[in-house]
Amino acid sequence: MVTEALWDAWTDESLRPYLDVVLEAFGPKRLMFGSDWPVLTLASTYGRWLNTVQRAMATLSPSEQEWIFSKTAIEAYGLE
Repeated sequence: MVTEALWDAWTDESLRPYLDVVLEAFGPKRLMFGSDWPVLTLASTYGRWLNTVQRAMATLSPSEQEWIFSKTAIEAYGLE
């Protein structure tokens, strides 16, 4: 997402509307945290991107956050 924004000017606030739309459209059980690393590094660090998404999802319940940050991937890839 950050590589589609202004690389040197994006903020959490500028990306928030897009994150909100995705969350509303799909819900936590159909979202999976990710990045396009290493392309991401053109516009951010991995840590900054992770922190941005964590802050955007902070209003969700712990269970909903768990889906986004781990359970969806576990289910989608058949992990244990």
